[in-house]
Amino acid sequence: MKILLVRLSSLGDVLHNLPIVADILRHHPQAQVDWVVEEAYVSLVKLNPHVRKVIPIALRRWRKGLGKAAVRAELRGFFRDLRAEQYDYVFDTQGLIKTGIVMACARVKPGGQKIGLANGTEDSGYEGISRVFHSRSIPVAPRTHAVARGRQVVAAALGYTVDTAPDFGLPAPGASGRKPWMPAGPYVVFFHGTARDAKKWPPSDWIALGRALAPLPVLLPWGSPREKEDASFLAAALPNATVLPRLSMMDAVELARHAALAVGVDTGLTHIAAAFLTPTVEIYVDSPRWKTEGNWSPRIVNLGDTGAAPDAATVLAAARRLLETT
Repeated sequence: MKILLVRLSSLGDVLHNLPIVADILRHHPQAQVDWVVEEAYVSLVKLNPHVRKVIPIALRRWRKGLGKAAVRAELRGFFRDLRAEQYDYVFDTQGLIKTGIVMACARVKPGGQKIGLANGTEDSGYEGISRVFHSRSIPVAPRTHAVARGRQVVAAALGYTVDTAPDFGLPAPGASGRKPWMPAGPYVVFFHGTARDAKKWPPSDWIALGRALAPLPVLLPWGSPREKEDASFLAAALPNATVLPRLSMMDAVELARHAALAVGVDTGLTHIAAAFLTPTVEIYVDSPRWKTEGNWSPRIVNLGDTGAAPDAATVLAAARRLLETT
């Protein structure tokens, strides 16, 4: 059985799709699973050794350079790779027009199926017109967790039940993966940055938490000039904190994987820490907790909800409990 997964972006959404691979192989051990994903997330998908082939797509970059011969050559190469195989099943678990078009361009064997979501969940970016590209559309409940949604769609199509905790297929941390900028001993990482200001946790709470966790080193990553300013502000008030250099996505993944404790707002890197089973405190400030909370391990504590941010004392208590028990 040959299966193609179409999940292009973003970081958290690609991560939340990874358990589908283990589900398929648990019930169909001989299956071959390929994946189409935005080029920025190819390295993340390749961490899962059970994905046979990763097909990069670069929609974000190609849109800016369609007039260039090099871009047109890349497009031809993409379609050549996409159509090199005939699949038994093609799954679009994102439910967008762009992912539906990619699905439409993939080849299926005679009798093969192209399957996607019949509906979106609350607060999702689902585009109903994407159903025109499906041979079968599978409904999910409006409040289905981001990890469970894709798992349920694929399970319904392949005839099994989702009855296990998600297996992201990610490797355990090893000494060889530690970077030169990481402390030699245990450290805490604060994933404080997020694109939407309403999802941020107050700086005063980050500072109170960092001081209480001393002398453990606190590492502060950033992904934009504004986030670097925020990290510098926190570090100025925390003698045990370090503002990191700009990290690649995979360096940030390693940062999450090797931490003794990760504390972060609702963002992709926090969810990556939880997927690695790094002791993680997830902080929800202005997003629904049910949608992405790490609910698969006691090493993950989820606090807050939309409009109900936890205070520093609550987060500190959870952090200390995780550090004591792991």
